Formats: sequence, C-alpha cells, structure tokens
Amino acid sequence: MRIRLQGTEDECRRTADAIATVLDVLETSHPYPNRPPSRLVRLYLTVQPPAPQKEA
Repeated sequence: MRIRLQGTEDECRRTADAIATVLDVLETSHPYPNRPPSRLVRLYLTVQPPAPQKEA
C-alpha cells in the first residue's frame, strides 16, 4: 500500500512515526516540496499490514 502524507515536514515525520507503530513501513520517501508559495511537503510511505499473530 502507498500512503501520501501532506503537511509540514515535522507533521509528516511525526505522523509517519505514528503509522509505523501500527503498520509495517517498508519504505519512506524524502520530503517533496509542494509548489510555491506552499510551505508544505509530501511524504510517501510504502506499508503493509503486520503479519497475523499466531495463537499459542
């Protein structure tokens, strides 16, 4: 799955960290600046659901 985050670089980094606690993050892009005059960036994550837990 691909997820696109858009916001300030700090917001995107903090949100990506939060997502990593729930999903397996396979890849994180570098921040891409939005077109001027925007000060926002886009950050792309490639994620997958965590592996199912085996019951003991």
